[in-house]
Amino acid sequence: MGGGGAALFITERARLAAVEARLENIRTEKRRYDIVIAQKRQAEKVRDSLLYQIHVIRDIDADRYIWPHVLDQATKALPPYTWITHMQSVAALLAPPGGAPAANGPVAVEEDSAGISSVRVSIDGRTVDIQAYTTFLRQLAASPWFTEVTPASSQTVIEADRPVTAFNVTVRYRIADSVYIRTVPLVQAVR
Repeated sequence: MGGGGAALFITERARLAAVEARLENIRTEKRRYDIVIAQKRQAEKVRDSLLYQIHVIRDIDADRYIWPHVLDQATKALPPYTWITHMQSVAALLAPPGGAPAANGPVAVEEDSAGISSVRVSIDGRTVDIQAYTTFLRQLAASPWFTEVTPASSQTVIEADRPVTAFNVTVRYRIADSVYIRTVPLVQAVR
């Protein structure tokens, strides 16, 4: 009976040694995975922080280039002998007297049902030819940056002893499809 007990003791010791070795391997793996999980969580925090910063930058940039696009598109639509006398955001028209922002001041950006940002702009101008006025309206409507081109008023006025047509047009500016957006370098090398 002593030999059987010794054999049982030896096999149990061998099993215990194998289980302890396995336990140590599992603890080592757990420490390694804990490090990997901590790195993953840190990377997720960095990713979330970057996504938040990108979102903030996009919100800031959302209305940053509105007026250059509005002015560029309105200028491109102007036919000969037609000029713009005043241009402003429609929200500026609704501001309290004496506190109206300038044309390049703050802009009330609205979002449509699709979440696309848009701005309403009022354009006052003059022309010596009524056909130029209709051409201006058609060219504004053809712009990918403008929608809802609405002639508000037009009347004949005397300017410098000549009759001219004074008009007001309201357009809705929106960011055009990416097909129409062209980027150019800010600085070019000169040789």
